[in-house]
Amino acid sequence: MIERTKTCRSLSRRGLLAGSAGLAGAAALSSSGARAQQNAELGAPATVISNPPRDFARGHPSIYPDPDVIVVDPSFLPLRRSQGAIYRVWTGALWAEGPAWSSQGRYVVFSDVSGDVQYRYIWDDGRVTVFRRPSYNSNGNTFDFQGRQISCEHFNRRVIRWEHDGSVTVIADSYDGKALNSPNDVVPHPDGSIWFTDPPYGGSVAEGHPDEPGGASNRQGLFNARAGAETAFAIGGRRRELSTNVYRWDPSGRLDVVITEDQLADPNGICFSPDYKTLYVISTGKGPGDAGPGGTRSIYAFDVQGTKVGNMRLFTDMTVDGVKCGPDGMRADVSGNLWCSSNAPLGYAGVLVFNPAGKLIGRIRLPEVCANLCFGGPKRDRLFMAGSQSLYMMQVATQGAAPG
Repeated sequence: MIERTKTCRSLSRRGLLAGSAGLAGAAALSSSGARAQQNAELGAPATVISNPPRDFARGHPSIYPDPDVIVVDPSFLPLRRSQGAIYRVWTGALWAEGPAWSSQGRYVVFSDVSGDVQYRYIWDDGRVTVFRRPSYNSNGNTFDFQGRQISCEHFNRRVIRWEHDGSVTVIADSYDGKALNSPNDVVPHPDGSIWFTDPPYGGSVAEGHPDEPGGASNRQGLFNARAGAETAFAIGGRRRELSTNVYRWDPSGRLDVVITEDQLADPNGICFSPDYKTLYVISTGKGPGDAGPGGTRSIYAFDVQGTKVGNMRLFTDMTVDGVKCGPDGMRADVSGNLWCSSNAPLGYAGVLVFNPAGKLIGRIRLPEVCANLCFGGPKRDRLFMAGSQSLYMMQVATQGAAPG
C-alpha cells in the first residue's frame, strides 16, 4: 500500500504512518537529509539519505564502517563489524520475504510472495536461482533441528514440511474443522513443536487468492478467485473462517491456539529468544477481510510456559524519532538481541536492533522497506535482509541463535 500526504510519507506494504507521526518523521528526514547533503559536499560517503543517494550496485563499494549501519547505543558496537558493509546480492522480486538459512545445503531460501516463486542464494558462488515455482505464494520459511525446510503457503493456506526424501508433510491446514487463514511466519522449538502465525494477508489477489463470493476478503463477490488459479479451492480454504491466531503444532499432530486474536490481532513475525523462555510476536496492520481495527504494528513478548504462553507485554512500539517503523519479521542473535525488519520512510527503512530489554541500540538503513531477515553463512555471521524487491547481506560480529 502507498500512502501520501503533502509531506513525504512512508512507502509501506501495510500503510505505516498517520497524522503527527508522519509529520514528525518528515521533519526528522528533512533535517538528516540536509546534514547528508552537507557531508556529501565535504566528501563523505553517500548513504541512502544523501543526495545523490548511495548506489548499491556491484562496483560501487562502501567505505568502512558502513555509513548506513548506525550505532544508536554503544552496546551495539560489539555486534557491528567495522569491516561489515551492506551488499545488495540480488534484485528482481515483487515482494521478497521469508529468508532462511540451510546449514546442510549452504544456501538461503527466500520467497517472492507476489511472484509465486521461491529463490535460493547459493553461498559457494553467490548465484540466485529459482528454487520452487510455483511456491503457492509461500511466505515465511525456516529449517527445523533436523535440517528440514518448513514453509507457510498463502495460496493453499497451510504449513508444510519438506522431508529429506523430497516428499511433503502437511503440518497444519485447519483448526477445529475450519481452514486456516494464510499462515505467515513459522519457528521450530527444540521439543519438536512448530509455532506459526495465521493472519489473513493471503486472502488477496496478489498474495494467494480471495475468498469465494461472500467471504471476508470478497464480500461483494467482485473477485474471481479462480482466475489464473484454477485450484484455488482444491486444497486451501474456500473462505475465511477463523480469527487471526498464533498456533503450536505438537509432534503428536495436535494443534493448539496459544495466542488469540483478542490478545494480539494480525500476528505476523514470530521468534524465540535463544533460551526459548520468551516468544516474540509481531502484530501488523489491518489485513483483507478484517472487520476490526487490525494490529498495532508493534512487537510483543510472552513468557513460554511449557506448551502455552503468558505474561504478555509490549516489547517495542517500533517508533524511532517519531516515525512508526512497522515491523514484519525478526530474528534473535546468540546474546538475545532482536533484529527486526522495518517498513518505514527512506532513512528509517531497513532493520532495527533491540537489546533483550527492548532498548533500541542499532539501525541498518536500506533503500527499500525490509520484510524479513535471517542469519546465515557457514558461521551464521551474515545477516540476510529481504527488502521489498531485493536481497541484502551484511557481515556482523555475532551469530544467529536458532536454525533457519
